[in-house]
Amino acid sequence: MRFPSFRPALLIALALAVPLAGCATGRGKKGAESNRYIARDVDTLYNLAKEELDSHNYKFAAGLFDEVERQHPYSIWARRAQLMSAFSHYLAHDYPESIEAAQRFMSIHPGNKDAPYALYLIAIDYYEQIADVYRDQKITQEALDAMGELIRRYPDSAYAADARLKVDLIEDHLAGKEMEIGRFYQRRHDWTASVIRFRKVVDTYETTSHTPEALMRLTESYLELGVLDEARKSAAVLGANYPGTEWYARAYALIRKNAPAS
Repeated sequence: MRFPSFRPALLIALALAVPLAGCATGRGKKGAESNRYIARDVDTLYNLAKEELDSHNYKFAAGLFDEVERQHPYSIWARRAQLMSAFSHYLAHDYPESIEAAQRFMSIHPGNKDAPYALYLIAIDYYEQIADVYRDQKITQEALDAMGELIRRYPDSAYAADARLKVDLIEDHLAGKEMEIGRFYQRRHDWTASVIRFRKVVDTYETTSHTPEALMRLTESYLELGVLDEARKSAAVLGANYPGTEWYARAYALIRKNAPAS
């Protein structure tokens, strides 16, 4: 299942916190697309971009923020415009463009106070693209890597606190993918391959919601392979940690039938 789209409060808060470069400047009836490449002073250009953002014209806003950086590369607004461009692309669901803009900010301003936000934005861009467990999970892993980097580099930031919550969801999603593949191998009676997948869930994603089922599936697979001691161990771990679950009841019944203690 794909994660629901959302607008993180931290992202919105930063956009609202960036002040305008001066008094709001009106623009003609021509769209931002036609105005984008006309030379303007930085106040006018930045405020045009902010107007487009406020009007939900996110792609136009991103282009105008890019123009702030292009036309006024040495102004204080150029740095802010880089982040606002990344944010605008995010709101437009142009996630690759948002990632590219935020990565550019990180490469040019690695020690800037807004670097944690830029990295958080990259992580959220990946997070928004997570697909259901029946599809390739490369993006899911990239989201996990980006969240992990944010936590490691800026552990005390508000963004890291939010990232820790999302890491749990991402790991549960990755565990779900391993379970889906493991069950596929079971249906094909490829018990060795299924053991590898369920073992990964237990060893790598042991705190996720999939662990009880993975232990039961391990019990099944080990029994089919004739590895009775491992089957008993899996069932015992399941009973010790999840004694009241349906999965333990099933594993216990399997062990009693197929590998009772001598």
